[in-house]
Amino acid sequence: MPASARESLIEYVRGRLSRQLEAAGASTEEVEGANHIFDANALTLGFARRFAAYKRPNLLLHDPERLLRILSNPQRPAQLLIAGKAHPADQAGQALIQEWTHFIRRNEARNHVIFLSDYDMLLTGQLVQGVDVWINTPQRPWEACGTSGMKVLVNGGINLSELDGWWAEAYTPEVGWALGDGKEHGDDPAWDAVEAKALYALLEREVIPEFYNRDPSGIPVAWVARIRESMARLTPRFSANRAVREYTEQYYIPAATAYSERAADKGAISARVMNWQRALEKNWANLRFGEVRVASDGGNHVFEIWIYLNGLDPKAVRVELYADGVNNGVPVRQEMKLARQPAAADGSYVYRAQVPASRPATDYTARAIPYHDGIAVPLEAAQIL
Repeated sequence: MPASARESLIEYVRGRLSRQLEAAGASTEEVEGANHIFDANALTLGFARRFAAYKRPNLLLHDPERLLRILSNPQRPAQLLIAGKAHPADQAGQALIQEWTHFIRRNEARNHVIFLSDYDMLLTGQLVQGVDVWINTPQRPWEACGTSGMKVLVNGGINLSELDGWWAEAYTPEVGWALGDGKEHGDDPAWDAVEAKALYALLEREVIPEFYNRDPSGIPVAWVARIRESMARLTPRFSANRAVREYTEQYYIPAATAYSERAADKGAISARVMNWQRALEKNWANLRFGEVRVASDGGNHVFEIWIYLNGLDPKAVRVELYADGVNNGVPVRQEMKLARQPAAADGSYVYRAQVPASRPATDYTARAIPYHDGIAVPLEAAQIL
């Protein structure tokens, strides 16, 4: 981040903080002190967003003493700028803000951390232009995108983020730093502790030393190289232009085409879709699976599944084998083919499919989902068995 951009940010932050303190009834000394806080030459870390538990805004506070040691190192100081708000009904989010507020009130933290309440467009614009490192610590897979992290790219900021949202696609070691292993661990305090320690280690061993490692001319050569790689590789790939194009190509145009098709011939297709949906609503609750047979055959698992459709047209249902993806890969969805029409005695249908035996048969689950040509499942039919 250019020093001038950091200076501009700090000047703005000082003014905003002083007004915030004055509105809160702080003393004249505190208000005046806000006009001198932060160092325009120190590494500036930014963390700003809505405070919600899944975003883990307090991961940095997992070990407050270690965080203080990181920020207050006299040879390599760092300063942390936090901004955000919680939904009025989100008590947990408000409690997270209170934790930061209590931490910042400590004398030894006061000059190294600032919390600015709210997170409006004006503040966002200042932050993404002036911070050196943008930190993002969501609980995977809940990060919808992470657009603020994209905005720092063109301004010369670098991302340190969980491998989630856009960063899961964008990250390589040359362009920034990553948290996590790219897998989902749920709401696990033990895993939060692991990632908090990893975050501290990244700051201590990589981020801060690289920022302060200067050549004889005072240039952080490795840091500048990382900025250049980040800007060159990522700025063209992550932009509003791409977002508009992909929404148009993948959603808007297909939706318009589907509407035209369903509206044609006085809505004949729409009528058939409505009849199909009514049949699902009437009969889906009566569906049930029967016998399941699995055999190995030439390196494959061969599945045979008995299913009782109970009056539902087989063409209205897709039966498939499902397995979670390996190493966070794409899930397996192998369609099962109708192998036998119902026997007169019990009305069961038999479906058959084979999958490679490279995975255990127990990885796979048979499921039935609604099917109709041109229908978006589960958007227009959410049943699943």
